[in-house]
Amino acid sequence: MEDSLIKIGFGGGCHWCTEAVFQSLLGVERVEQGYIASLDENTLFSEAVIVHFNAEKILLSTLTEIHLHTHKSTVDHSMRAKYRSAVYTFSLEQQIEATKILEKLQDEFEDKVLTKVYPFNSFKPSREEITNYYYSNPKKPFCEQFINPKLNVLVTRFSKNVDSVKLKNSTNGLS
Repeated sequence: MEDSLIKIGFGGGCHWCTEAVFQSLLGVERVEQGYIASLDENTLFSEAVIVHFNAEKILLSTLTEIHLHTHKSTVDHSMRAKYRSAVYTFSLEQQIEATKILEKLQDEFEDKVLTKVYPFNSFKPSREEITNYYYSNPKKPFCEQFINPKLNVLVTRFSKNVDSVKLKNSTNGLS
């Protein structure tokens, strides 16, 4: 099964939040939490995830749309070096597709989307004790304050893509 999966990287906010969002989707088989570096001026590692997904169950365009709506993709804040708003691609074909998707999704936002497409260069995984953070700690104050609102966006806006069994079993108190 792993051989038929496609991978893409996403960064934008805390990787605990980003990990939880993508772990909650149908068609996403695995999420690696950690730090991604690109090339040129983006060689510093930034919090991000690598998403392994089945394109027959969820499209890259859907994953990208979800990503843009679950982090501050239009806000240029002081933490952008640590939380680079990005789609990290693993091929030129994927880079072209992701760029077209971002251009199309701009129409859904009043402000300019700051998310950029970068070539993937390297990955450093998070320490094992902080991976799967949300689904291991759904009642922690951080999860309730920062991750639950993002998951509420999934439930209200992208319900057909949500793994409702997984969310329900997490006892997260989503409305």
